[in-house]
Amino acid sequence: MSLRRTAILAALAAALVAASFFFFGDWGDTVDDGAPIASVIVPDTLSTRAQIGRKAYEAKCAVCHGRNAAGQGGIAPPLVHVIYEPGHHGDESFQRAVAYGVPAHHWRFGDMPPVEGLSRRDVTAIIAYIRELQRANGIR
Repeated sequence: MSLRRTAILAALAAALVAASFFFFGDWGDTVDDGAPIASVIVPDTLSTRAQIGRKAYEAKCAVCHGRNAAGQGGIAPPLVHVIYEPGHHGDESFQRAVAYGVPAHHWRFGDMPPVEGLSRRDVTAIIAYIRELQRANGIR
């Protein structure tokens, strides 16, 4: 086998291992203790919309996704995580998840059910809060 072919196969094997860890590795979602999964830096100030969103988040989302969207071991993932960056999960994906629920696809927490009692406007404010938390934590 040529050196070039060996290098290509080694690179493919490394990519497969990395992808396997990314999709199946320990993201802290198997610990059933309810402890925060992510360490979240909260900005000193939030926009008016994000302040409204924070209140709605605390009323409807924090029970699963934890305080400041840090997630909870064994319960739900952190929303302040690169998986939920705007380029991967746009704002409409949050709207649809709240309205219709979403099957588990990045984490092993199980399916997310729809969330009753939130309007699109409420979710827009919650998204503003989450996006400001994400930016404060280097997620763009």
